[in-house]
Amino acid sequence: MLLNGKTGIVFGVANKRSLAWAIARRAAEEGARIALTYQGERVEENARELASTLTDPLVLQCDVSQDAQIESVFAQVREGFGGLDFVVHGVAFAQKEDLDGEYLTTSREGFQLAQEISVYSLTAIARHAAPLMEGRKGSILTLTYLGGERVIPRYNIMGVAKAALDMSVRYLANDLGPRGIRVNGLSAGPVRTLASAGISGFTIILEHMRNHAPLRRNVDQDEVADSALFLLSDMSRGVTGEILHVDSGYHIMGM
Repeated sequence: MLLNGKTGIVFGVANKRSLAWAIARRAAEEGARIALTYQGERVEENARELASTLTDPLVLQCDVSQDAQIESVFAQVREGFGGLDFVVHGVAFAQKEDLDGEYLTTSREGFQLAQEISVYSLTAIARHAAPLMEGRKGSILTLTYLGGERVIPRYNIMGVAKAALDMSVRYLANDLGPRGIRVNGLSAGPVRTLASAGISGFTIILEHMRNHAPLRRNVDQDEVADSALFLLSDMSRGVTGEILHVDSGYHIMGM
């Protein structure tokens, strides 16, 4: 029970295949009490149905582009949990038209939207989470991807957003380290989720990784969740500012 007695909030639960949900479920299995957030009414039913399988959860709506909603969520977490041991940031979004074609054609509006939701939201969430984590050796974890380090065809604006997210991890780790709060990123290999469904040619990406990764296979939600569990627990108490790759070793290859 690596998280026994701990409390955490997971942002970005969309459905049972989402990485955020896999991490939330795994954390709950290890003894944590969980708060889940969902973005809007479209996924509310899914979030509440999933939360019903947990013990005494909080289920909260949060549009991360709205500071008032983020503030409200953490006020409810303070009231319900008293304090907070970990945060999982699994929020990302880009317009479909900005994922197709060339990065060159990215619109100003699309660029700003992807950065606000996929990147700035981590900073906004961390700022509100920090006061609830002080003295508790808190852990903040975000989900990133290799497309922030290398050019991945048809990942486009999300690759640029993930690059900014990776650097946000490092700057936040530096800011929050003196308060005993760790900040890390988990870079998962391609996994079939609602988000990946919006990437053109995703099946080709899966096949390429399976054929070229050192382990010669793809990863699944459970493997990602287990690695997240390590970063959320006291087992990683000496780790911060790190991007941990869970991709069968694909990131080390030159192809």
